Amino acid sequence: MRIVTEFPHTVVETPDMGIVLPDGTRLSARVWMPDDAARHPVPAILEFLPYRKRDGTIERDDFSHPWTAGHGYACVRVDMRGSGDSEGLFDDEYSPQELQDAQDVIAWLAEQPWCSGSVGMMGISWGGFNSLQLAALRPPALKAIITVCSTVDRYADDIHYKGGCQLIENFGWAMNMLSYMSRPPDPELVGANRWKDMWHRRLDGQDFLMEPWLEHQHRDAYWQHGSVCEDYSAIQAAVFTVGGWADGYRNTMAHLVANLEAPAKGLAGPWNHKYPHYAGPKPAIGFLQESKRWWDLYLKGIESEAKDWPAYRAYIMDSIAPQRWYDERPGRWVAEPSWPSPSIAPLSFALTDQGLSAEPGKLSGQVRSDQDTGIEAPEYFPFAFADELAGDQTQDDAKSLCFDSAPLADTLDLLGAPVLRLTLASDTPTANLVVRLCDLRPDGSSAFIGLGVLNLCHARSHAKPQALVPGQDFDIVLDLDQIGYRIPAGHRLRVALSTAYWPYIWPSPDAPTLSLSQGSLELPVRPLAQGDECSFDEPEGAPHWQAESLRPSSYERRCFRDDSGTTVVAIEIDAGKNRDLHHGLISSSQTSERWSVRADDPLSARADITWRKEGGRPGAMWTTVATGSMWCDQDYYYANARLECRVEGEPFFAKDYEVKKPRKLV
Repeated sequence: MRIVTEFPHTVVETPDMGIVLPDGTRLSARVWMPDDAARHPVPAILEFLPYRKRDGTIERDDFSHPWTAGHGYACVRVDMRGSGDSEGLFDDEYSPQELQDAQDVIAWLAEQPWCSGSVGMMGISWGGFNSLQLAALRPPALKAIITVCSTVDRYADDIHYKGGCQLIENFGWAMNMLSYMSRPPDPELVGANRWKDMWHRRLDGQDFLMEPWLEHQHRDAYWQHGSVCEDYSAIQAAVFTVGGWADGYRNTMAHLVANLEAPAKGLAGPWNHKYPHYAGPKPAIGFLQESKRWWDLYLKGIESEAKDWPAYRAYIMDSIAPQRWYDERPGRWVAEPSWPSPSIAPLSFALTDQGLSAEPGKLSGQVRSDQDTGIEAPEYFPFAFADELAGDQTQDDAKSLCFDSAPLADTLDLLGAPVLRLTLASDTPTANLVVRLCDLRPDGSSAFIGLGVLNLCHARSHAKPQALVPGQDFDIVLDLDQIGYRIPAGHRLRVALSTAYWPYIWPSPDAPTLSLSQGSLELPVRPLAQGDECSFDEPEGAPHWQAESLRPSSYERRCFRDDSGTTVVAIEIDAGKNRDLHHGLISSSQTSERWSVRADDPLSARADITWRKEGGRPGAMWTTVATGSMWCDQDYYYANARLECRVEGEPFFAKDYEVKKPRKLV
C-alpha cells in the first residue's frame, strides 16, 4: 500500500464527537473532516459499528478514513449503542433499535453546519449489512452506500442457517459477540469515575445471542427483518457492492446488481473478509480511489469514472495447487456491461454412474458420509491471513460420492452460480446435502472451486420445512455459491456430494443414506478472457496506526483424532497485544476453538470456545473471559456460556447462560 501524506484538504480529527439521540443516549463518534468544512460544507460518510473505534477497528480506520477526508469528505465512525464508548445497551444484530439509531444519526449529520446535507454510508460485514438495511429504509439524506462482504438474505445466506443448515459459525459468532460486547468504555473518554458504572450496566444487560438464534430456526419475521431480498425495490440509494471469492459472502454482488432498480455496480475479487485495499490473497486494489469516484458522483454530483463503470467487474482466478493460505492468486479481471450477462451460457453435464457426462445416463449412486467429512473446508469468512482457506479436497472427496468428468478439451472460464439438479430419496426424515465443485489437477490434487449446502427438509421452503418421507423420491434445485474460476484444458471437473461437512455445518440428527436417481450440473461459462478487461489503481492509504507491539500475533490450526476416536479441529488465534502510541490504550485478544465429532455419530458433535480479551490503561486494566460450549441430542440443541470480568485482577462481574431449544428440522 502506498502511503499518502499530502491531500487536497487539511484534515482535522475529533476523537470523541458526541451524537445525542432523541432518547438522550449519547453515541461516541470519531470524525475526520477538512479543516474548512464549517465554511465549505462537505458530504458525510457514516460507518456504524459495534467493533470499538478506540481499540477495535482503529488500524484500518487510521489508513482509510483520513485519506477520504483529505479528499473533501467528513468521515464519521460511530460506536453503536452499548459498544465502545457509546452509552446505552446493545440488544441484537441489526435490531429495530440499531436501525432507528442509524437513521437518527444520519438525520443529525445532515443538519450539521459542516455537512452539505448529503450522506453516504459504508461498511464491511456488519457495516455492509446495516448500510444495505438503511438504504432500504430510505432516510432522506442517504444518497449512496458502499456495502462490502454483506448479504441480502439474513437467514439462508449468512452465518446462521445457510441453505437451512445450521452453520457452526452460528455458535461461533454468538461467542464472538459475547466477548466483543462485554468490554468497557475508555475511562479517558467517559470519565475515570464513570466507566465502571457504564460497564456494569452494560454487563447486566448482556445477552447470549445463541438464545434468539436457536429460537428462530426457520425463516420467519425475525430473519426477514433486515433481509433486503424481501423487497429490492425499497432501495433507492446508489449501491456499490463489493466482495471476495475467498469470503463466505460470495453471492451478494451478483444478486444486488441483478435485482436493484437503483444505480448499482458490483465488484468481486479474490479476497478474504477484508476491505480490498489491504485484502488477501492479492491483488489488492485502490479501493479508496474507487470509493472516492462513487462518492464524487452520488454525494457531490461530480462527473467521475464511476458513471461509466461496467455493471459487474470480477476476478477470474487461475487454477493453482490448493493451500490453506496463499498471499497471491493469479488470474485476470473481467468486465460485464450488464448483469445477468448475455455472454454467459450454461454448459450442462449429467450425473451418471460413469461420472460427469455430456450425455444422459443411468444414475443409481448412494451417499452416506462419515460425520468428520469436511476437515479441509474453508472458514466461513477467512479473516486472519492464515490457514483459513480450503485445503486439498482429496481427503474429503474420499468420504463423498464423486462424479468426475473426462479431461476437458477446452479451457473454461466460470463466472456466476453453478446449478445442481437432483432427484433423490433419503432413508431418514432429516438430511443435509453438501455439494462441492472441485478442479482435479494433473498434479493429483483436488482444488476447491465452490460449494452449496441444503437442509433437504427445507427443499421447498425455509419458512415451513417438512420432514422427509423415507424412501420417497423428490427433486431439488441447488444454486452453488457464485464464483469466478478458470479450469484449464486437460483438467477434470468433480462434483462431490456428502451428507456431512464438519466443521462447517452442524450434523443433522440422523445419519442418512441418500439414493440418487437423476442429476445434472449447469456451469456458467463466459467467453475466455484474453487478459485484463479492466484495471485498478494501486492501493493507497493514509499513514498507518502507530502502536507498540507488546505481544506478537499468531495462528495455529491442528486436525487430529484423539484417543477416543474423536476427530478434532483445534484453532488457536492470538491477535497480539498492543499499546496505542497516541492515546495509550492497551488492547489484546486471544481465541481458542475446538470442534469435535465422531465419524460414526452425528450426535457427538461438540463445539468449545474461549475468548480472552484484555485492555485499558495503568490503574484501570480489565480482563474479560467468555467460555462456551454447544452440543446436541436427537431432539434438542444445548449451549452454555460463562462471562467473567476483572479489574486490576480483582473480580468485577460474572454471569452464566444456559440454552436448551428443540430441534425443528434443523
